This record gives sequence, C-alpha cells and structure tokens, in this order.
Amino acid sequence: MAAIAERDGRFLLVEERVAERLVLNQPAGHLEPDEDLPAAVVRETREETGWRFRPTALVGIYHWRHPDSGELYVRHAFCGELEAQESASPPDPDIRRCLWLTREELAAHPERLRSPLVLTAIDDYLAGQRHPLDLFRHLET
Repeated sequence: MAAIAERDGRFLLVEERVAERLVLNQPAGHLEPDEDLPAAVVRETREETGWRFRPTALVGIYHWRHPDSGELYVRHAFCGELEAQESASPPDPDIRRCLWLTREELAAHPERLRSPLVLTAIDDYLAGQRHPLDLFRHLET
C-alpha cells in the first residue's frame, strides 16, 4: 500500500534508510492479516508519518521487480486527504523524516527514489487517474 497526499503541489514523502542508503518513498508498507487494503494504507501512513490519512480513490496497481534483488513488488497506490497530524515525529523508527516535495524535485533526483513506483504513481495521480474504493471487497471467512 502507498499513500499519495498532495498539498499545494507538494507530496508527502518519507526519507528512510534502505540497504545503507537514504531513499524517498511515499508512506507505504504491507498488508497485515485480517486487514483490508484501504485500512492498511491508513495504518501505514499513520505509522510512518504521524498523519491520519483518509483514502478517497485508488490511483493504480503497480507490478515491479527490483533489478538487483529480484524481489517482486505489487503496490496499491491510494490518493486521499490528510485529516490531522497525530504525532510530530514519525512513530516508525526506520523513517528518518517526512518531507513535502514537488514532482519536479523528485524527478530531478531519480537516484534518491526507493523505486520507480514512487514517481509513476505521482504521474498517474497528476494525470487524474482515479478508481473508486468500492472496487475492493473484503470477504470474511
């Protein structure tokens, strides 16, 4: 899951340490057991930024294999609104800091991006790509 939150042309990003590098990413993470996709992006955003995020639409589903590790990533990128900042510092210890950057600032330094998924999702968001949240159906066993 990844959150795309924009304010005044700037996007909420996290700077995190991955394999001895500081990289930029959207607030993002994994699905927990018994959690639906929209709830996961809400939780991950709160854990990584301290912000309460309300998803409003799915921007896209992305499939990417890391060229070095071969690890496969499937990302569900949601756009939405930030409702309140509950904590001034990110609760997640892996996150160094939160930043607000423009698309141009991100594109100027592609080597700083955790993956090409970051800029691709922002470009799709800026192009107006949106899918309704009722696309998801969480079924109980």
